[in-house]
Amino acid sequence: MSSREPGPVHLRRIDPAQNMRRFYCLSVQPTLFGGASLIRDWGRIGTRGQTMMETFDSTGDADLTFGRLERSKRRRGYRDALGGRPHQ
Repeated sequence: MSSREPGPVHLRRIDPAQNMRRFYCLSVQPTLFGGASLIRDWGRIGTRGQTMMETFDSTGDADLTFGRLERSKRRRGYRDALGGRPHQ
């Protein structure tokens, strides 16, 4: 894997034919105990959506999961959001 620090990733999937306007955001944040939390936000653009937080013992484990989820979403048709705030 790459040694880059994963910054927040903001993705969108828009398909007018299916009335689909979705966002998906990923970020890694340190915990107070030396681990890392992977924060996921997703939902329909224009709504608050849902949030999930997974805590890992090491930043490396969080980074691996971050990369796996990002690749999975891109394979499903999600693309980079313009402007950095996809669901506002």
